[in-house]
Amino acid sequence: MERSDVRQITDSRVLAAMSHPLRRRLMDVLKVHGPSTVGLLAERTDQAPANVSHHLKVLAAADLVTEAPELARDRRERWWRLVTRGLRWSNTDFDTDPASRAVADAATSLNLDRHVALARAGHAADEAEQATWNDAAFSTDHWLRLTPEELAELSREMIAVLTRWANRDLPDDDADRRPVFVFVHGVPARP
Repeated sequence: MERSDVRQITDSRVLAAMSHPLRRRLMDVLKVHGPSTVGLLAERTDQAPANVSHHLKVLAAADLVTEAPELARDRRERWWRLVTRGLRWSNTDFDTDPASRAVADAATSLNLDRHVALARAGHAADEAEQATWNDAAFSTDHWLRLTPEELAELSREMIAVLTRWANRDLPDDDADRRPVFVFVHGVPARP
């Protein structure tokens, strides 16, 4: 993901729209699988098409997804795509309004809940699935002593590594490459 493909969110209404669990999941499906129809999204999320359609309209109103009419085979078929592949926000951008700050805090909390739920689901996979990955899944943590500037530098370096892997050309070798969720958090904390 290139830096230009990351949207800085400063509107609490956009944060509220993307924080709903199903809407967040729809955005993830579009990120992993690319443009999709309502039917494909409903199938991939085990939701009713009408429900998916409603949530896509909310995401579109927040300029998080957009229609992709050039992919439709006829006028009845509607395709959707992400506007940008990455989103970021800083809770401090919402400090001037208590209601907006509450939305930003909730969005951050829900985002972390999503990350943890995905990691838990990966670790709860059945033995056959885990054997397929031969202990490739990983978890690591470190306590570092950093200044805010050093933490920002570490953030840029970690994002650059993940971006390089996300943007690489996939080899044409018929290997079974599946979606893998990777997340990194660096936060001041007390042991």
